[in-house]
Amino acid sequence: MFGRSRPTFDTKMARTRLACLLTLLSTHCYLGVLAVVLKTNNESPWTNEFDKVELSCLIESITTSNPRIEWKKITRDGPSYVYFDKRISGDLEDRAMIREHASLLITNATRSDTAKYRCEVTAANDQKSFDEIVINLVVRVKPVVPKCHVPKSVPFGKSAELSCVEEEGFPKSQYQWFKDNEEIPDDPKTSLKFSNSSYTLNADTGTLKFITVRKEDAGDYFCRAKNDAGSAECSAQQLEVYDINIVGIILGVLVVVIVLLCITAGICCAYKQGYFSSRKQAGNNYKVPAKGDGVDYVRTEDEGDFRHKSSFVI
Repeated sequence: MFGRSRPTFDTKMARTRLACLLTLLSTHCYLGVLAVVLKTNNESPWTNEFDKVELSCLIESITTSNPRIEWKKITRDGPSYVYFDKRISGDLEDRAMIREHASLLITNATRSDTAKYRCEVTAANDQKSFDEIVINLVVRVKPVVPKCHVPKSVPFGKSAELSCVEEEGFPKSQYQWFKDNEEIPDDPKTSLKFSNSSYTLNADTGTLKFITVRKEDAGDYFCRAKNDAGSAECSAQQLEVYDINIVGIILGVLVVVIVLLCITAGICCAYKQGYFSSRKQAGNNYKVPAKGDGVDYVRTEDEGDFRHKSSFVI
């Protein structure tokens, strides 16, 4: 009655969990001693073009004294060696080196270096003899001077389109437009100065479209292309807005109509005067006299001499 009480169900569960935890810890420690384990300080490093960047590949644990280290560049064409047999190869042959155990240092990055890189370490004496890390490198490229097109003159009330293009920057450039050194907002309603303007601005394509041009839209325009690496802008170009001369257009049309009428009248007069009729020049042809008297005349060998036929018409 007063003997030792039997362990409860909760006590049994606690003991089971403790045993499992101890097993996991012992297994982890065992593998930690007999396994190669890699880590990185940055899985997605970036740098600007022509700067240096380090692809971190650190060996956290290993027992093999001389592991095999390899780096591969992964592209759409497949993987290619960057570091193999203890030397740099490929495009990075003169621009990279191995440091800090297995890290790869690129001393002069170019836009073609943007890719995924895989660090592989093989340790023959470890129970877990292989580990790898994939690092995604982005090399940012500053935009070049964009190509800008601004119409020189646009009639009042008509539409107009301004374009800005830059294709060298990476990541893809975003565009800003400026009028008289003041940035044009994406939405004209957000600015008192541009609130009366009717335009659409696409920052992705660099297109500025005026639906209806006003006198106030005249000025000097330039575009700026920018990304995370920097920016570049084109020179300012002047846009003029002019009034359509309705009176001048009407007078011009009248002048054209009058000229056409004069030409038509001249042609008619010339036709009546016979300038366009064909004339036959008389040569040695002789007109046969009409048969008014019922007598036929026959031409003799001597010119101009006619004689009667032997027959007469009664």
